[in-house]
Amino acid sequence: MRTIFVFIFLFTVLSIFLWQGIYLPKGIDMVEEKLFSVEKGQGLFQIAENLEKEGLIKSKYFFVFYVFIQGKVKKLQAGEYELNSLMSIAEIAQKIISGDIVKEEITIIEGWSLKDIGFYFENRGMFQAEELYDERADLEGYFFPDTYQIRRGATLEEIINKAVDNFNKKLTPELRNEIERQGKTIFEIVTMASLIKKEVRTKEDKELVSGILWKRLENNIPLQVDATITYITGKKTTKISIEETQIDSPYNTYKYLGLPIGPICNPGLESILAAMYPKSSEYWYYLSTPEGETIFSKTLEEHNIAKAKYLK
Repeated sequence: MRTIFVFIFLFTVLSIFLWQGIYLPKGIDMVEEKLFSVEKGQGLFQIAENLEKEGLIKSKYFFVFYVFIQGKVKKLQAGEYELNSLMSIAEIAQKIISGDIVKEEITIIEGWSLKDIGFYFENRGMFQAEELYDERADLEGYFFPDTYQIRRGATLEEIINKAVDNFNKKLTPELRNEIERQGKTIFEIVTMASLIKKEVRTKEDKELVSGILWKRLENNIPLQVDATITYITGKKTTKISIEETQIDSPYNTYKYLGLPIGPICNPGLESILAAMYPKSSEYWYYLSTPEGETIFSKTLEEHNIAKAKYLK
C-alpha cells in the first residue's frame, strides 16, 4: 500500500513539474515580440536549444519532450516567428508546428510589367529587379495582379509560384474551354488583354477596344497600339514619336502585322474577359485623351480630326 502511495505521490509531483515546465511561461523578462528564425533542415533539438539561448523557454528538454509526446517532431516548420517569454512552451511549439510565421503583404498592380514588379521588389529590399525581368521574362502576362500574403524572407520563386498559381485559378477550366472553342490560344488572349489594359481604363472601353483590335487583326491591318512602343522604349509617357514607330522590334505593332511577340504587361481578369468577349461596333480607331477619356472613330478622317482636337 505504501509503495502505491509513493508511486502516486511521485507521479503527481512529476506531472506538476512537467505541466509547469510546459504550460507556464518562462516569465515577464521579454514581453515584447521577438523574431525567432527556424531554418530549413533544423531538427527538434537544434530548435529547442536556440529557443533556450534566446531566453524564450526555461528548458530545451521540456520543449523536446512536449513536441515528442505530441508526435509532431517532423511537423516543425521553417520560417520567422514572433515569440515572447509570456508564451508557454506549448504555445511556442504549436506556433512552430502550425507554421504561424510572420507574414508581409505585397500588392501587384494590374498593368504592371515584369520590370515594374521587379523594381517594386527592389524598392522594398526584397530582390534585385533584374532577377525577375531579365531572368524570368517568360512570366510576362502571367504574374497575376493581386494582393498576396507571403512569409517574411520568401524566395522569389515562392512569390512567382503564388502569382502563377493565382493566374491558373482565375483562368478557370470553363474560360479555357471557351478560349479553345473560339479557336484562340491562352497566349493570344493574354497578349491581347495586356494591350487592352495598357490602352484604356473602363470595362466598356476595354470591350470596344478589344473588338477594334480583333477586327484589325482579321483584316490584316496593323494594330498600331501606342503602348507597345512605350513597352519597347521604357518611357512612362503616352506620347510617342514617328521615329519610335519605326523601331525594329517584334513588339512594334506599327511596323509589324499581328499581335506582338508576347504580352506587354500583366493583365487582370477584367482585361482577360474583355479580350475573350469583344464588343462589336462600327469603330476602327480610338485614342485616349490626356484626361483618360477614350474617343472612338469610324473612319481615318474622323480619327485625324479627333487627334487634332484632343492631342494638341
